Amino acid sequence: MNLIKPKKLNLGDTISIIATSGDCDKDKIYSAKSYFECKGYKVKLSKNIFDKNNYLAGNDEDRANAINCAFEDSEVAAIICARGGYGALRIIDKIDYNLIRSNPKIFCGYSDVTILNAMILKRAGLITFSGPMAQSDFSSENICMYTEDKLYKALTTDLIELKADYPKYYSKNITAEGIVFGGNLSTISSLCGTDFVPDEKFIFFTEDLNEPAYKVDRYITQLLNISKFKNNLQAIVLGDFLDIDNNEYFDNLIYSIAEKNNIPIISGFKLTHDIQKDTIPIGGAAVLNGDTITIKDYLLR
Repeated sequence: MNLIKPKKLNLGDTISIIATSGDCDKDKIYSAKSYFECKGYKVKLSKNIFDKNNYLAGNDEDRANAINCAFEDSEVAAIICARGGYGALRIIDKIDYNLIRSNPKIFCGYSDVTILNAMILKRAGLITFSGPMAQSDFSSENICMYTEDKLYKALTTDLIELKADYPKYYSKNITAEGIVFGGNLSTISSLCGTDFVPDEKFIFFTEDLNEPAYKVDRYITQLLNISKFKNNLQAIVLGDFLDIDNNEYFDNLIYSIAEKNNIPIISGFKLTHDIQKDTIPIGGAAVLNGDTITIKDYLLR
């Protein structure tokens, strides 16, 4: 495994907040900027951060350029996406992956940013982070202390232990090893038809919201129809599937996937669109043991 590790985050480092997907709220972005500055970091905003093109934060070229410029900027140590929504899929062919490979640094986001995490891992070989975003999680007066704590621990300590609050085991086997891969299920399934599946064996973690059980079935089936995905899949770790229409249908689906593919599947982790969320290194080497996932050695000190 020759994946690239980003350097850990230090106090005084510069964080770039970039808009890659949906259009942003000016007040919330400035609030998030102030939050990070109060924590001891310098902050740069991408040039397109307040642009609006229908439901997008500017045109495709400007949103891709926000990524390229942040990686190219030698002052920037970490890139935190502003928000999700939609738009990342439109720019994956406009990102300079060679530039990213030559200038590795922390890159963090979830939801629509799942696409960017997957493609940066695949094409640049850089470990990224599925975690909170500036506007989505750090723009209010009531910052979630759990989410905040998990973000800084993940970006500074090189060791993460994730534990399920209320684990549910869909298989008898509850152990697995592999790199961490995944994110928002409906988003990552939209990459079907592109070369996005890791070459390494992986533990697939996933979550979603407002998706009926039959669509969850469709998304997972799409992924399992990809030979490389199915062959490299070692386990599935489930976060929240918020506002699903039928929990019985969902459970029956997951049990059938575990049995048919003979893999561990465990739920109950804080992989979510909800307020409390974990920060997870995409590409980090992980060990799943029951209700606990240990990920280490994913940062350069």
